[in-house]
Amino acid sequence: MIQLAATGELREGMQEPPLVLVVNGRESASIEIRVNFGVFAGRSATPAEIDELARWLLDEVEDVTIVAEERHEIDHVVEASVHQVRIELPADRAPTDPAKRRQLVDRLVARADHWARGCITDRHSDTADL
Repeated sequence: MIQLAATGELREGMQEPPLVLVVNGRESASIEIRVNFGVFAGRSATPAEIDELARWLLDEVEDVTIVAEERHEIDHVVEASVHQVRIELPADRAPTDPAKRRQLVDRLVARADHWARGCITDRHSDTADL
């Protein structure tokens, strides 16, 4: 697990987390994609930005669940608050063929990545500005 310092900054020597990643192993969602939005944007995604993401994803799928959340990961040394966007496609909406599934996942990841980078470029909040 990549740990963030209490300020949300990566600690020295730590690897930068990916902007968009696919999560495996959840039973409730056949496909789950996470966007580490706050790590890169320095803020949470706005409702308008989530609506824009939904429009982009609905070009690829019939329906999708998008969750914008603030996660707190805490241990005895580090506390991190992460603004994350989670994209879930139900099991009954995902292709069963592995090749078709991979193609769909790749397209969804590309759209989520493009969306996030656009949001970050348009409106980035630097902790120094706060």
